[in-house]
Amino acid sequence: MQDFPRFRYMGSKFKLLPWIHDTLSELPFETSVDAFSGSGVVSYLLKAMGKQVHSNDTLAFPCVLTSATIANNATHLTASDLEQLLAARATKSGERFIRKTFEGIFYTPKELSFLDDLWVGIRDLNSPLKRAVALAALLRSAIKRQPRGLFTVSDPTRYQDGRRDLQLTLREHFIEQVACYNAAVFSNGLRNSVTCGDVFETPQGADLVYMDPPYVPLSDDNCYIKRYHFLEGLACYWEGKELMMNTKVRKITKPFTPFAYRQTAEDAFDRLFRQYADSIQVLSYSSNAFPDLKRLKTIMGRYKNSVEVVEKEHRYHFGTHSAAKRNVVQEYLIIGA
Repeated sequence: MQDFPRFRYMGSKFKLLPWIHDTLSELPFETSVDAFSGSGVVSYLLKAMGKQVHSNDTLAFPCVLTSATIANNATHLTASDLEQLLAARATKSGERFIRKTFEGIFYTPKELSFLDDLWVGIRDLNSPLKRAVALAALLRSAIKRQPRGLFTVSDPTRYQDGRRDLQLTLREHFIEQVACYNAAVFSNGLRNSVTCGDVFETPQGADLVYMDPPYVPLSDDNCYIKRYHFLEGLACYWEGKELMMNTKVRKITKPFTPFAYRQTAEDAFDRLFRQYADSIQVLSYSSNAFPDLKRLKTIMGRYKNSVEVVEKEHRYHFGTHSAAKRNVVQEYLIIGA
């Protein structure tokens, strides 16, 4: 897993991978679905374990990440590809969308223009998988260049603390990240796949389904779009996305998910467990969420003969500033078989 390009992402399971690996290794399965792929790290673990993987997420940018690393078994960006990308220039009005829309927000004018230019080059790549690798490198560059890894503060000069990531330009980051994603590409000898859509429309019939949905926290919120709207737009050049131009950071309209609200969460989990009733179910969950563990075991028990829980104390540290919250919780893997 050392080749996986770690993505700074709310709720990432990167530090929990050894524990997740040990748990999954005891289960009998060959095919798997990662129903809420997020950064793609658990999908990558499953692929490295020699399992056939189908990754899904409702958001566009996680699907770019898994297209580059999970569905991709052999495609790299060559030196000439990189040269072509860096030489691309936006010449039409519609190709200057980022510079015009986000002027004074997140990045310098030169960097915003670089993003427009690079997207022109990405469109010209002749392979969907090459485009995925380039976009994944671009997304990781964009988040590394953000001081807190979030897109909630508009001022591009705020939180400057001398870190290397903040000294590099987006162009320099991109060159490095192309190398990182090229290094992450490998084949496990199986045909792995990716979808971007509603979890309730994902393929069924896999031996095991891993589920890490957004959940209702006991405090704060779980809104990924609020924090990563720029990445979501950048992944598809904002095609089909509704921009909220009255907001300081040009947010995207938040898509609805029933897992995010108390009045709909229990029914959503019931639908999810029912949908995958024929698969081994592994739900990644936390003690600081609603519904609680007891309730989830009851719901899963409607569809599975046995429900077991393994748990581990975990400290979530989100953000890089000194006042970032460090929340100690019990992390659960709820296993239905």
